[in-house]
This record gives sequence, C-alpha cells and structure tokens, in this order.
Amino acid sequence: MKQIANLLFEVRILKDLKRSGYAFLGSGTESVAEHSFMTAFICFALAKMDSDVDGERLVAMALVHDLAEARTGDLNYVEKKYSTVDEAKAVSHLTANLPFGEEIKYLVEEFNAGESKEAMLAKDADQLAFILELKKLDDIGAKGPDKWLTIVLKRLKTPEAKQLAQSIMETNWDEWWTNDYSE
Repeated sequence: MKQIANLLFEVRILKDLKRSGYAFLGSGTESVAEHSFMTAFICFALAKMDSDVDGERLVAMALVHDLAEARTGDLNYVEKKYSTVDEAKAVSHLTANLPFGEEIKYLVEEFNAGESKEAMLAKDADQLAFILELKKLDDIGAKGPDKWLTIVLKRLKTPEAKQLAQSIMETNWDEWWTNDYSE
C-alpha cells in the first residue's frame, strides 16, 4: 500500500506541472493532469465510436501516457531538440515495486510505439485535447492558435479522430453553453 500511496502522490504532482508549450503559444495554460484527463475522456468517446477497440485499455493508456513527466517535466518540441529524457528509466523507477507496475510500463510502451489501434487512437486523442484548447483560444480571439491548429490537425492519423476534429473545428467552443440560452 505504501508504494501505491507514493504513486498517487507522484501522479498528483501532475496537477501542479504546467505544460510548457503554452509559453511559446503566448496564451492559455494547462497542467499535465488537466491534459491527461481531457485525453482520457476523448479516448472514452473514441472507444464508443469503434466497437472493435478495447475501451478500457485505450482510456488506461491515456491516463498513463504522460506519467513520466512527474519525474522529467513537460518538454515542448524546442526543449526536446536540446534535452534528452530517459522516459523508460523514469517509468521504470516510477513503477518499481508496484503490483501493477508492469501494466503501466506496457501501456506507456504501447502508446509510444503507436502501432496498435488503441495506441493510434490514444495518440490522436492526445492531439485532439490540444486541438480543443487551441480552438477555444482561437474562438476567444487569442493570437497564434490559428497557425498551430493547421499543424496539429495534420498530426491526426485515424479516421475517427479526423472526423471528430472536423466537427470540433466547425463548432464554437461555447456553443454547448449558449445553445439553449434563455433568461
């Protein structure tokens, strides 16, 4: 139980770690935990769109895909040009002595390999979470998200994610809120 308690505290630190790319974007902010939650929820939705997918594995993959950042920090694409992170070592240390540590390691490895249907969807969900943030920022008039949206939309691989992204791009970020507005 002590190892699990320590894991939970380590995962909890992701709430305090900000994603570093927003500094370059010039607006917005998000913690690694906020991003992971959104990615996991998108995976839940994507699993409902494809009955051939192992939904539990897909959501679990999304939950753990950035766990190593509790130890390595969140490096954006510029920082990655100059820094080398040993994610496998971080995950190995993070999961040591856990009764389900091997499962976490396997899920992270599967995500990073990006070969299974679940991994491809999880990677797309990771991008869709960013697309949602960029779209909201764009909708409220922030400068910069429009050029990043073009880049991030091209990263999507699966038909489900591309279809969902198209709908996201056609929907105003606050439409859900204002749709049935009345006083």
